Amino acid sequence: MVIVLKDQATEQQVAELMDWLHTFDVKTNLVTGVHSRIIGLIGDTTSVDIDAVRAKAIVETVKRVQEPYKNANRRFHPDDTVIEVGGRKIGGGSLSVIAGPCSVETEDQLMRTAIAVKEAGADFLRGGAFKPRTSPYAFQGLGKEGIDLLLKARKETGLPIVTEIMDLSDLDLFADVDVVQVGARNMQNFTLLKALGRCDKPVLLKRGLSATLQELLMSAEYIMSEGNSKVILCERGIRTYEPETRNTLDISAVPLLRQKTHLPIVIDPSHATGINSLVEPMSLVAVAAGADALEIEVHIDPKNAWSDGAQSLTPEQFAAAMKRIRATEHFFHDELNAEG
Repeated sequence: MVIVLKDQATEQQVAELMDWLHTFDVKTNLVTGVHSRIIGLIGDTTSVDIDAVRAKAIVETVKRVQEPYKNANRRFHPDDTVIEVGGRKIGGGSLSVIAGPCSVETEDQLMRTAIAVKEAGADFLRGGAFKPRTSPYAFQGLGKEGIDLLLKARKETGLPIVTEIMDLSDLDLFADVDVVQVGARNMQNFTLLKALGRCDKPVLLKRGLSATLQELLMSAEYIMSEGNSKVILCERGIRTYEPETRNTLDISAVPLLRQKTHLPIVIDPSHATGINSLVEPMSLVAVAAGADALEIEVHIDPKNAWSDGAQSLTPEQFAAAMKRIRATEHFFHDELNAEG
């Protein structure tokens, strides 16, 4: 249930209303937006008489919410969420770019890539210390050593780091990581999600290979229900019958999620296509669709990469793509301002 308050409602009236609502054994969440204040009710609201709520002097409107996700729901939180990380923002109208290698291989490889993506205009450095691989014989990542190298790259470049967690037992290793990524295979690892919900750390949550948008939002809800509101959603392609690309990029997810949730939305064109020549055009489409950020794989020598070389851009390709990505961003920003 969502209760929209009248502008003239006093703090004492709001407090009295919330005390009354608590008698129905529901949780309340007061959200102060740019244009209104909203009380969201979480829990079993069947015992709450909607007409009795409407009758309260400070209540403007009351709506029942049918969707099972509450914290992630835009009806509960009309304004877009902006997540600040290391002096940078994800969401709020500007485009962030997360770039770096699929996996951390060596110090030289990571440092050269980190410096290159920063010079090209990236806002965050990505790199896998732990790698989920289809084959048990493929490179699985450097683990703790990989995280240590990422922290060293952050110190060298100033770029906040984004890296994936695979197992709850490794959580302590992520204490100094800026953004913890949950991969597609772990999107419904609810024990891991709940543990991340108890951390005061941004979580980049990737959509599962066959997950619906509601399932993605319910996974976000697992994190948020434990108290962590710093969730970033990532569309990284879903599995379809089309064999020409690694996955199928569901670009419609961006405007659809924008209607359903206030959380920032990231597009990962590298995993979505698996083909480096498609990364730039899909990035431009994502910008046009309104994505808040891009996550792009970059490697100094893709042909000899230890993982996912086929979808990685060289530093030179990334720099060229960034110029067109920023130009596209500015074009649509100017268009929106002109309409406004």
